[in-house]
Amino acid sequence: MKTRPQAQGQPEKVKLWDPLLRLFHWLLAALVIANWLLGQFGPTDMSLHFWFGYAILALLIFRIVWGFVGPEPARFSNFLRGFGTIRDYARGMFRREPSLWPGHNPLGALAVVAMILALLFQVVTGLISDPEDFINVGPLAGAVGSDIATEAPGWHAFGANIILILVLLHISIILFYRVWKNEDLIRPMITGWKWVQRR
Repeated sequence: MKTRPQAQGQPEKVKLWDPLLRLFHWLLAALVIANWLLGQFGPTDMSLHFWFGYAILALLIFRIVWGFVGPEPARFSNFLRGFGTIRDYARGMFRREPSLWPGHNPLGALAVVAMILALLFQVVTGLISDPEDFINVGPLAGAVGSDIATEAPGWHAFGANIILILVLLHISIILFYRVWKNEDLIRPMITGWKWVQRR
């Protein structure tokens, strides 16, 4: 629903992000931050870390399914772009003006995919990890063999660093858009409404 009639190519305020996608985003952010902190500073018994990991897996499954059957802005087919579109967007990214992109912009789409893949890697390595402490053995560690299971904690630690980098990059880009391009990307993920320019 538009707030007022607009000429073709002019900015318009639209209802972009659906409630389930917004809830997914904020729950995932909270759980990822909490689980990263538990992994770095948590107690010896990582039971809560495991439960948060299961919740993250459930959210990722939802997002993947929603990427195919959810509202149009949430669908992968709506925001994954070819190399030419990504290149053209990147060339104009540093213009000091809002992009007003109707959904995830081409670079943001790559970030979404990168975060989903990184978190899936993290969940899988957690499920198969055997740190040989007799306490925090992943529920699937016995299914992959002892060699893989004992290597998995190292992969899990590496994945935690990758996720930290992606989260910091995400926050930095949001600040860049707010300060340099004068575009608020946080409010739309709270309210669902965003100023966009049809392309």
